[in-house]
Amino acid sequence: MNHDVYAVGNALVDIQAQVSEELLAKLAFEKGIMTLVDDDRQAGVLSNFDLPSLNRCAGGSAANTIAAVADFGGKASFVGKIGNDETGEFFLKDLRNLGVTIDVDPLDGSPTGTCAILITDDAERTMLTNLGASAQLSVDDIDEAAIAAAQYIYIEGYLFTGDTTKAAAYRAMELAKKNNVKVAFTASDPFLVNMLRDEIWELIRGPVDLFFCNEEEAQSLTGLTDPIACASKIHESAENVAMTLGEKGSILMHGGEVIPIEGVSVKAIDTTGAGDMYAGGVLYGITNGLSWKQAGHLGSHAAARVVAQLGARLANPFTKDEVLELTNV
Repeated sequence: MNHDVYAVGNALVDIQAQVSEELLAKLAFEKGIMTLVDDDRQAGVLSNFDLPSLNRCAGGSAANTIAAVADFGGKASFVGKIGNDETGEFFLKDLRNLGVTIDVDPLDGSPTGTCAILITDDAERTMLTNLGASAQLSVDDIDEAAIAAAQYIYIEGYLFTGDTTKAAAYRAMELAKKNNVKVAFTASDPFLVNMLRDEIWELIRGPVDLFFCNEEEAQSLTGLTDPIACASKIHESAENVAMTLGEKGSILMHGGEVIPIEGVSVKAIDTTGAGDMYAGGVLYGITNGLSWKQAGHLGSHAAARVVAQLGARLANPFTKDEVLELTNV
């Protein structure tokens, strides 16, 4: 089966909880960023909540994006490692219910990864990630036939925090290039850019055809402050750039052209998954016959819709008519 996008990422079950500033301070995690935690620390955090009452969904950055591609009606495939447990079964079922193709052997002896997303009243989210089985994704899990059947592969930067997952990401990119498949890569988080700046530049100058980032990541990467200057600097090396600017919209760079995309005014409740949803809209668009401007427009509206609700998955997916209306620009 042909796919629009084949995504490689950490297979995590997202668990969303609204918290007070006091509880966040008590837990002593830095607000607004992602922190890796071990099994015991995650269990301690989750003990503060009644888990059955919390919202959960199959998550991880690339999984959120691939779910968005499927939601828009695109043909999507995902690979990530899960544990042989109820949480892993939930992950598979949740993505497959969206129409995402996922075929991975569960790992015995390691729990499925989780991401506790602690959301404060200002809509900031503090993510506590226990990678669990997802950290065991390896080159053996990468399917060349599935990659060869895709238009794009999509790689999340978080994979670069582990040796085996990084090797899997590089293997996917190698096979994509071998089979003339485009490579999209997302920076994922400012801390990753700070830690891996030289390696990310090598990727941008090498296999990456489409680079996703936000304004802070672009500034860290380039050392510049002006958004257009940042995007232009990256575009000197990357064929295509998609840089989000929060409520101000985004900038796409394609064919030497700056394509400004307007922001959509909404009351933000939870910013979880905004960048992932934007990437899903853009990837769906460029693999389904839309122009870059149309794809960016769709991504912008998708990001706005997801921040106006709790959770990284759209409670009300876009209808075909809405997609047609939004891309009539």
